[in-house]
Amino acid sequence: MNEDRTRTLVEAASRGEPPAIDALLAQHLPRLRAYVRLRMGPGLRMREGSMDVVQSVCRELIEHLDGFRYEGEQEFLGWLFTTALNKLREKQRFHHREKRSPGREASLDVADAEDLVALAHWLTPSRDAAGRERLQRLEAAFAALPDDYREVIGLARIAGLSHREIGARTGRTEAASRKLLGRALVRLGELLGENGRTVP
Repeated sequence: MNEDRTRTLVEAASRGEPPAIDALLAQHLPRLRAYVRLRMGPGLRMREGSMDVVQSVCRELIEHLDGFRYEGEQEFLGWLFTTALNKLREKQRFHHREKRSPGREASLDVADAEDLVALAHWLTPSRDAAGRERLQRLEAAFAALPDDYREVIGLARIAGLSHREIGARTGRTEAASRKLLGRALVRLGELLGENGRTVP
């Protein structure tokens, strides 16, 4: 999205203008869905639908936009995806406290078509949805990565943040963020049996 248009939408949305809010959310919804889907992990996906979490993030975004000072699209994206990550952590803490047994709860759909398209777009070489099995393998491989690998892949490849912004949000230098992403992608490719070619 054009930087000036993003600023205009954020400023209008912060004043509570519904068309701007709708346009802002629609612009970032595919990335947000893909990010939430991968960061949820299998345990939380047994208890929450990814779209339910996304809607919760969107509500929080709308409620707090009036306190957000726009300083650039990267900063806005960083704020948006940090909000999403905090919401996921909140949900995980809730379910952990409740000590709910996944065996007593219905398993939610594992291969929602829109999630599959979004994930394939940002994380696979062909950028085409390859079916339910592909999504399951991708999610399992992603879940097997260390948390810092999952974080950097999510922020770089799905949220679209620069290494400067990732470094600022994770306490790393820009160079360290770039190296970490390289290692993370190689490991994800190994887990998928693709020799590190998961992302072009």
